[in-house]
Amino acid sequence: MSQSLLPLIVGLAILAALVFGLWLDLRQIRWVRRRRDAVPDTFAGRIPLEDHRRSIDYAVERLQLSMADSVVGSAATALLLLGGGFALLLKAVIVLAGSGYLAGLLLAGATLVVFGVVELPFAWWRTFRIEQKYGFNRTTFALFVADLAKGALVAAVLGTPLVLAIDFTMRNGGAFWWLAAWGLYVAFNLAMLLIIPTLVMPLFNKFEPLGDASLKGRIEALLARCGFHARGVFTMDGSKRSGHGNAFFTGLGPSKRIVLFDTIMASLTPSEIEAVLAHELGHFKLRHILKRMLFQFAASLLIFALLGWLIAQPWFAAGFGVAPDAASALPLASLILFLLALPAFTGWFRGFSNWRSRVHEFEADAYAAGQTNGPDLASALLKLHKDNASPSTTDPLYSTFKYSHPPTAERIARLQATA
Repeated sequence: MSQSLLPLIVGLAILAALVFGLWLDLRQIRWVRRRRDAVPDTFAGRIPLEDHRRSIDYAVERLQLSMADSVVGSAATALLLLGGGFALLLKAVIVLAGSGYLAGLLLAGATLVVFGVVELPFAWWRTFRIEQKYGFNRTTFALFVADLAKGALVAAVLGTPLVLAIDFTMRNGGAFWWLAAWGLYVAFNLAMLLIIPTLVMPLFNKFEPLGDASLKGRIEALLARCGFHARGVFTMDGSKRSGHGNAFFTGLGPSKRIVLFDTIMASLTPSEIEAVLAHELGHFKLRHILKRMLFQFAASLLIFALLGWLIAQPWFAAGFGVAPDAASALPLASLILFLLALPAFTGWFRGFSNWRSRVHEFEADAYAAGQTNGPDLASALLKLHKDNASPSTTDPLYSTFKYSHPPTAERIARLQATA
């Protein structure tokens, strides 16, 4: 491939991904607006028309903000890759820190800061305008700033060893450095499953052992029936940031734990909470988590192999305006260029990954219905749907590419059919 052809291909890929994403968003906006004044048959008698209209308006505003976010984010990526922005950033880092490991850290950090600054106003508007308008936001400005500071600190503490290790393999690993880098990536992800639940999440939220003895007994009986062992059942103060509710399992091995948002504790009955947790247990018992991890690691191996080949080509870094001597002295620069361009090409596979995820969700629903009570799960899904102001209707093509979970109406219909 010629040096001049690469930026053209990448530019077209960024533009195509942006246009396709905006087109999907516009389809969804038109779809829900046309159905704003009538509750879909599946939810007739269950969701008041006023709540249905509110959920449509909420979805539209979030989509409009997401579209603006996509445009600005794509423009920032294009400016870095095709407008010479990354090459200038690299030159500045080399002037300040040379081309050693510190320079690699600075370059990676500066790139993250660029996108953090671009995303910041959208995160602020989403939190303090849209979420506030629809009654979901409980985040104060001080908490918003504290979360940003903590997030940056955690990223620096956890990301620095990984960046340094990959930089070392790129400099000293020979032709197959990418294989060693992939091994580091796998080890890092597995380590995060142990570290995040026990060390990182408590920095942002308060976790307390479940105090409801009756509910705890139900959950422990469920775990015994399913043959699942966890280090504990905890409640999390999710209400200090948002009115949205959730429940999840997290961790790996000795760090596995069950977490219930305090908001979900207030809205669901004990039998409904049990059914929701049985659904999450289904993902573990049916090996969905393991399958997803193995698929992720296999796909990442192919990506690292492609990266190893591309970086060896003289036209790769040069195509983005990076001088060959700078790319050779600071090999991490080529890795960052690759990661900046990659989403424009991989987004087209999202429909497949979403399809796999939706199949897993239906299977977990069926598992939960067998272990607890299907109508309880359907009732919980309906309550969460209403509490989160999720739209009760969606464009099928939009759902294919944007939803990793099936629409609530489809899940409830499956549960009713099974019952």
